[in-house]
Amino acid sequence: MAAPPPPPAARQKILCVGLVCLDIISVVEAYPAEDTDTRCVSQRWQRGGNASNSCTVLALLGAPCSFMGSLAPGHAADFVLADLRRYAVELCHVVLHPRCSFPTSVVVASASRGTRTILHANSDLPDVTARDFEKVDLSQYKWIHWEGRNASEQVKMMDRVEEHNRAQPPGRRVRTSVEVEKTREELFQLFGHGDVVFVSKDVARHLGYGSAAEALRGLRGRVRQGATLICAWGEAGADAVGPGGELVHSDAFPPDAVVDTLGAGDTFNAAVIFALSEGQSLQEAITFGCRVAGRKCGVQGYDGIV
Repeated sequence: MAAPPPPPAARQKILCVGLVCLDIISVVEAYPAEDTDTRCVSQRWQRGGNASNSCTVLALLGAPCSFMGSLAPGHAADFVLADLRRYAVELCHVVLHPRCSFPTSVVVASASRGTRTILHANSDLPDVTARDFEKVDLSQYKWIHWEGRNASEQVKMMDRVEEHNRAQPPGRRVRTSVEVEKTREELFQLFGHGDVVFVSKDVARHLGYGSAAEALRGLRGRVRQGATLICAWGEAGADAVGPGGELVHSDAFPPDAVVDTLGAGDTFNAAVIFALSEGQSLQEAITFGCRVAGRKCGVQGYDGIV
């Protein structure tokens, strides 16, 4: 007898695997010159990390979601956990490392230009491993997204999902996505994994491409057959190429005034994942991603994006 289908609510969940950290954000009128003393317009603590930020956006869009990442104890961890709970993000897959330090990013945000400069410190906290991921009940999720970090371990995690999917009918398979954001060579093996691959503007430029469309044409051969490749290019919008090879484009939707670009890429990724998981077309999904990312740039933090 076939196994009964999981409850509908369980099939609605999206899991994001990656970093959570503390962002200490100092807003200044203009980025300071070296060796100067500058007064901040404002300063705040904010939960950060790509996967963590994407969970925030998914929750605001109405998708039940879970976060999986490493955590170290202390006041900063208490702050970020409380904030994740405020958005009803499930935390059963957080891996605690009692003897480690919690990662922190110092962010200098320029009010006049809308830019952000990030200094990240993550001295000894290990990323989650394939062994940690073995504890995840895959039947609870319809989509799992990886922020590219410890790529060799993440490939093993994705292989486990593929093995799970081979035993499932199409309607119960877990869709997967991965973000290749940093220019570290180790991460480039991730291009060959996942149903959807997000490649950053920084990586595309590092590899010699001058536009999103050029990057997609050049990198399409690196993704597996049937996968979708997506590249956002800031104010130039975003491009994507699906399994059929047709290139689709969305313009950007900038706000009237740029207030806060921190996490705009994480917002785009989450909104695209949400739209695709709800059955929208690739064109609709990247357009939705650009719209939501544009709204995010017009507000401080995330609470005003929907």
